[in-house]
Amino acid sequence: MTNQNSEAPTRRVVLVANVAAGSLVDGGLTPEALRERLESAGLEVVAEPRPDAPLPERLAAAAEAPGIDAVAVAGGDGTLACAAQALTGQDIPLGILPLGTMNLLAKDLGVPVDLDAAIAVLAQGHVRAIDAGEVNGHVFLINSVLGMPARMARHREAKRGRMGLLDMVRMAAGLLRHLGRYPRDRALLTLGGETRRVRFRTLAVVCGDYREGVGQVLSRAGVDGGHFTLYLVETLSAARLVRLGLGFAIGEWRRLPELERHETDALTLDARGRAVRVMNDGEVVLIAPPLRYRLRPGSLRVLVPAENPR
Repeated sequence: MTNQNSEAPTRRVVLVANVAAGSLVDGGLTPEALRERLESAGLEVVAEPRPDAPLPERLAAAAEAPGIDAVAVAGGDGTLACAAQALTGQDIPLGILPLGTMNLLAKDLGVPVDLDAAIAVLAQGHVRAIDAGEVNGHVFLINSVLGMPARMARHREAKRGRMGLLDMVRMAAGLLRHLGRYPRDRALLTLGGETRRVRFRTLAVVCGDYREGVGQVLSRAGVDGGHFTLYLVETLSAARLVRLGLGFAIGEWRRLPELERHETDALTLDARGRAVRVMNDGEVVLIAPPLRYRLRPGSLRVLVPAENPR
């Protein structure tokens, strides 16, 4: 509880900015300017221990900096998942400066996407424990997706920040190819003690679950519910894709016949082959099967608004 007879102590934070994040690249915002804005908000910004190392090493070093109150991470959802790799299971909380494209985690937590408002949360917000997912040691905070979306992400990554009309046409052509002759993924799914063969176009493991309702696309109902939700789409013709799209648009899609849904806290997928392309929080990684998913309830501490709307 805050002592009303004295001012709250100044938070000491390490700032780790992903210089490849959308707003840093497109908005002309530099890490130095970001640091100045944090200090203007009353934060004490500690020097980053390994500023020239690769991003995962920078974040791991920041998490071990002595005497800090939080690690402030500027970037998108993929950057935050990378930070969670170092901070999950630790006492040091994550401070979110949402400078990505989607900023889904920030929205789920009620952290403003306006930078100055997000900095105010970093300076004055409360700590909240949220769930994290893990697949073969890779931490994710929102979802882990296999199949068609993970393959299509290759084109998005190759053209990040410079997508033109021709690039979008090529992506649409790639989508139609996946819907047509491209073979479905196959795996052995172990869920709830039972193992069965599955074939799918898309499979998603979500921390918590998505909301239903108009305008709630990719918005989650909770971040500390203690369960995964597995979504599996076996076939995805153009007509079924349209039905799913309309279901998402009107906020009624869970009961669509094209969609299989399960709640669980662990599952295994064995593809019995080479490494599987997995998209964790928007970032694609190759993981050798079998893929073992487990939930880590309340394992990540984050700074959220003092009165969290969710």
